[in-house]
Amino acid sequence: MTTLWVIIVLVVLWAIGTYGSLVRLHQRVKEAWADIDVQLKRRYNLIPNLVETVKGYAAHEKSTFENITTARSQAMQATSGQEKIKAENQLSQTLKSLFAVAENYPQLKASDNFKKLQDELTDTEDKIQASRRFYNGNVRDYNISVKVFPKNIMAQLFNFKPEVFFEATEEEKEVPQVKF
Repeated sequence: MTTLWVIIVLVVLWAIGTYGSLVRLHQRVKEAWADIDVQLKRRYNLIPNLVETVKGYAAHEKSTFENITTARSQAMQATSGQEKIKAENQLSQTLKSLFAVAENYPQLKASDNFKKLQDELTDTEDKIQASRRFYNGNVRDYNISVKVFPKNIMAQLFNFKPEVFFEATEEEKEVPQVKF
């Protein structure tokens, strides 16, 4: 009878420890996503200033500005993780087109305001990339815990679901073509 109680106590302690571990890992994933969100909001705030600066030099590039504005709105309105990832990747692509437009305007590239905004956006993009790596590392650790025996039993019991990685789009994976 004593052995049975010891086994029951050990199982209960294991369940409590496992549940706590899963909760900690899930909270780290949420924290990492919040870090990405902070940097994305910073980028959202920089984009209108950058667009307005470029507009002053390249007024006839209307479709580029409309695409950026649309992509920014979609990214800000995305709610689920998967929608947010897709919208952010699209916004990154449209920003590249803005910088391609800027290449055609030497006066714009020489503008101190444009340089400052471009530097801030580059810094923000670097921070977003670092935050994505941190997020993906936490998602990896959490997903392993959710899927590997015996923690997967507790994960299923308490409805812990695997999280989605923040992955690059196919366009981002392509090697850029350099022409001289």
